[in-house]
Formats: sequence, structure tokens, C-alpha cells
Amino acid sequence: AHDGWAIASHIALSSLTALFPFLILLAALAGLFGTKSLADEASVLIFDAWPREVAKPIVNEVHRVLTEQRGGVLTLGALLALYFSSSGVESLRVGLNRAYGLREVRPWWLTRLESIGYVVCGAFAMLAFALLVVLGPLIWRKVINVAPGLEPLSLTVAIGRIGITAFLLLTVLVIAHKFVATGRRSVLAVVPGIAVTLLLWFLAGLGFGYYLDRFSNAYASTYGGLATAMVFLVFLYWLAAMFLFGGEINGTVIAARRVRLQARMQEKQARARGL
Repeated sequence: AHDGWAIASHIALSSLTALFPFLILLAALAGLFGTKSLADEASVLIFDAWPREVAKPIVNEVHRVLTEQRGGVLTLGALLALYFSSSGVESLRVGLNRAYGLREVRPWWLTRLESIGYVVCGAFAMLAFALLVVLGPLIWRKVINVAPGLEPLSLTVAIGRIGITAFLLLTVLVIAHKFVATGRRSVLAVVPGIAVTLLLWFLAGLGFGYYLDRFSNAYASTYGGLATAMVFLVFLYWLAAMFLFGGEINGTVIAARRVRLQARMQEKQARARGL
């Protein structure tokens, strides 16, 4: 009813076209702090949770884009990158509004400015987490030098990188469901859809990685030189469909709660009239 498959393809393509402008923006912001390695580390964080078979070819291209020298990147180039990367947020807004059965009433320029704000905040957050990942091992080595007895905990600290990636995913989903779609919902109201989305994403990562590991030639024989791009796009498509499915679950649960609340109110009013 909400054209979920069509909207999923829109989100997948918008995300693909928004990814590299977002990374260029990351590189520009990292340049302000005097280091380009932060942007490279941030891009690694983005793809840490992806299946290796999907992420590896894209990471190589991402590294090439981030290490390329650009003139005037902080002027027109950065503004264009900011605008085009915000299209990814706009596609999420369209999909979530459909899933929740809502209509956007705000003017387009206001929602676009809001999306740009999310992109800027997301870029700074990614750089902050990347800085944490870069400095974390250095700080831990200093701690080990001072207190060698803590060395057995090194594996736990290394696993913390996975925790950071998981936290980023969870934060993005909460912000998307709670704030990007029109209207406001409590965190508890969006938990069911987020939990289902994370579970489906995890299973999709395992399944898609296994499929590519066993049958990677299928894409190469079908799409030729475009196989890498198509694998990435198909994976994004499935992620988007699962994201929308989570929104549909939340929308259904919220609607059911609203119906129950209205029924209780009508029952109370009927009792009051009877008295």
C-alpha cells in the first residue's frame, strides 16, 4: 500500500549517489583540523559492519576519492557535496513518512535545510568517533606502560571498535525514526522497528556475504564491469527494504495503540453518560 519496494529502490540509489559527496565533505572538514587520515578512518568505520565481499571494492574507491587533492573544496565543491549528500536523508524522510502513513506539510526548503543539518552533524560525529578510534589504541598503550597488568584486557578494547560501529548504527536509526519523519514519536514507540531492522540487517550481511563468497561469478557474468557497482546497489536495496519494513512495523504498532486508546476513551465516555 505504501509502495515499499519502489521507495526502497529510491533510497538505495539516493544513498549511493549521496555517499561519495558525503565522504568528500568529510575530507574537507578533516582538512580544517589539519589531517586527512581522520576522514579515511571515518570511512572505514562506515563499512566496518558490511560484508567484506561488498565493502572491499568500495573501500578501495573511497580511499582513492579521499586521498585525491582538490582545489577550492571548502567553497563551491563543499556546498555541492553538502547539498547532494542531503538527498540521502530526504529519501529516508519520504520512505518513513509513507511507512508511518504521514504527509509532510512543511515547505521543501525547510526539510532540505533540516537534512543538511543532519548531514553536517553526522559528518562531525563521524570525525569525532574516528578520532576516538585513532587515539584509543595510543592511549591504551600508554595505560599498558603504566599498568602492565591490564594487558589481558587488550582484546576487549579491540572489540570496542565493533561497539562503536553498532552504536553509530543504532543512533542513526533512532534519529531517523524519531526526528526525520514528520511528527514526533517517543523512543519506546520506535524500538520495535529498530530492533527488527538491526536483526534483519545482521542476517542480510551474513547471507549476502555467503552468497557472494560462493556465487560471485553470477554478478560478473551478468553485469560485466559494472558488477561491483551492482553488488553494492543491490545490497543497499535490501537494506533499504528492511529499513522500511521496520518503519511499517512501528507505524502498525502506533496505529494499533491509537485505536485502543480511542476505544478506551469512548468506553469511558459511554460509562459517564450511563451514570
